[in-house]
Amino acid sequence: MKAIRIIALLLSLSPLPASALDPTETKQGFISLFDGKTFEGWKHNGNWAIENGVFYRKSKGGSLTYTTATVPDDFELRFEWKVSKACNSGVYYRPAQYEYQILDNVYSPYGENPRQAAGSLFFCMAPSKDVTKPFGEWNTGKVKCKGTVIEHWVNHQRVLSFDYTDPKWAKQVELLRIRGADLKARGGRLSLQDHGKDVWFRELRWRKIPVDEKLTADPNFKPLAVTGEALKKEQARVKRMLEAKNKKTK
Repeated sequence: MKAIRIIALLLSLSPLPASALDPTETKQGFISLFDGKTFEGWKHNGNWAIENGVFYRKSKGGSLTYTTATVPDDFELRFEWKVSKACNSGVYYRPAQYEYQILDNVYSPYGENPRQAAGSLFFCMAPSKDVTKPFGEWNTGKVKCKGTVIEHWVNHQRVLSFDYTDPKWAKQVELLRIRGADLKARGGRLSLQDHGKDVWFRELRWRKIPVDEKLTADPNFKPLAVTGEALKKEQARVKRMLEAKNKKTK
């Protein structure tokens, strides 16, 4: 009887398989992207490791990219993420600069600008609020895209929801264009960014959103404002980017 209790205790302490899907998720069509044990279907330069069912960026060397398939045109991606102190990372999901920002909002200098904060569409759209947990703690993330509507979620709260064809977001979308995004592009590779600091990912899964499933932008969505020194720095960066582009076209 004592042996049985010991075995039960050990099992309770063991991490759940990263490839395990909730029955509801399976019914919805989710596919696990990580088996929790190997890099099967993923490519990197030797700077990522797997520890206790978790992808871990352990040293400098580049992003971890999913190579089995490209991201569906209309999709929902779910994952969990954890950052080290002052970490800056991201999840890229569409070609040319569509990035769900991963960040330690408190200690990273990027955190001063909401358009660069965790859960933002980096250098484009700020989240409506900061609901992240401190560095060293796990957060949940979610991206939903259908057509021209984009949603980002942090810790089960929708923090970003907009249609990039809506004229009221023209200024924000222009930032994304300046950064290099092609709004019509699809078929990108899912990529977990190495930006110089340790970061962890687990429970990665996605599904293709069916044609008959609607995704409507939240009409009440209001991104956090970028003001003061953060805005001045952003404007200076935009100026440098435009100048660099002009030089290339000459």
